[in-house]
Amino acid sequence: MSRDQRGETATASVRAEIASARRVVIKVGSSSLTSIDGGLDESRLIALTDVIGAHRAAGHEVILVSSGAIAAGLEPMGLNKRPRDLATQQAAAGVGQGLLMAAYTRALGRFDLVPGQVLLSADDLIRRTQYKNAQRAIDKLLALGTMPIVNENDAVATEEIRFGDNDRLAALVAHLAHADALVLLSDVDALYTGPPDLAGSQRIDCVAGTDDLGDVAIGGTGSAGVGTGGMATKVEAALMVADSGIPAVLTSAPQVSHVLAGEHVGTWFSVTHKRRGTRLLWLRHLARTFGSITIDRGAEAAVRSRGTSLLAAGVTGVEGEFEAGDPVEIRNLAGHVIARGMTNFSSNELPAMFGYSTDELGTRLGSDYRKEVIHRNDLVLTQVSGGEIAHDRCIRDSPENRSGRHTGGP
Repeated sequence: MSRDQRGETATASVRAEIASARRVVIKVGSSSLTSIDGGLDESRLIALTDVIGAHRAAGHEVILVSSGAIAAGLEPMGLNKRPRDLATQQAAAGVGQGLLMAAYTRALGRFDLVPGQVLLSADDLIRRTQYKNAQRAIDKLLALGTMPIVNENDAVATEEIRFGDNDRLAALVAHLAHADALVLLSDVDALYTGPPDLAGSQRIDCVAGTDDLGDVAIGGTGSAGVGTGGMATKVEAALMVADSGIPAVLTSAPQVSHVLAGEHVGTWFSVTHKRRGTRLLWLRHLARTFGSITIDRGAEAAVRSRGTSLLAAGVTGVEGEFEAGDPVEIRNLAGHVIARGMTNFSSNELPAMFGYSTDELGTRLGSDYRKEVIHRNDLVLTQVSGGEIAHDRCIRDSPENRSGRHTGGP
């Protein structure tokens, strides 16, 4: 059997896992739920809930992450396009969220399904107490036979604490809910090597890490002009969730029934790492960094190969302004970002600490300085091994290789 034949066989095997997944998160964007003229297109919403209702009836659990609140609020407010300013977006979300849930309630009622609204902010998924509360809420909704419908809490979210799009929210919800798979729905049926309507563009069947993407041209926002995400954010979300032990499929809303049946559609994102804690998942993929710390070769080797904390002895430089507790990038002497972490010291404090051991710092500056610059529990690598390993995962991915997917926590 050739390498390509083995790849096709393994891809069919892992796609079949979607069909048998006990719990799946489905994310649908505004562009898949709205009409050309704006506002909710209930025929599209009904088509989606028809598939979800049938999948639930077959014994599967479904968590729906749905955009559309702002889009649903545009027409009642007399707006003909998505507002740019945050205050008007919040107002539109306040009007539209109730309309969106009412539409889902009508559509799901045909299957005797009751939707349960879950509105989340970024803080809810990176702080342990809120994370556990959100986890319990979703688990209880599922246990009671209702269907959680998750959205970002746009009516109160600020620029500083918002996800910005529901693709990344869906990845974090899949992680929180211990989902077996994530399905990201777009208005394009798969990821292509270029614009889908461009001659020569080819569908990408399987992605097992950033190396598989090469020079793929990834487009911007959805075609309806009412969403914030696009193919780029969907790819980021798929890579993020695969980096935490959960497979993902990217396809269009009309293809969702085929995906859930395990058919050969869309683009498969293979698992690339065992489950990560939510804090590290956020640091690696989503956190806004406030500066960078440069380290020497010895510290780089310790952080990358031995998984140690970052000590002041290995720090050689600081860029930007940040406070203790802020996310920062960690750069090697060549200037490459190799990790991210939550620093224990501000950018003003660190220069006086360069090159000193922890004990020396305690003697020179006081006991408050006798600690790591970044503790290993608050540090995550951003560079991973490359192409051939990633390509092999597309060929050899299997349930046995992904054991331990449901371990760990925030």
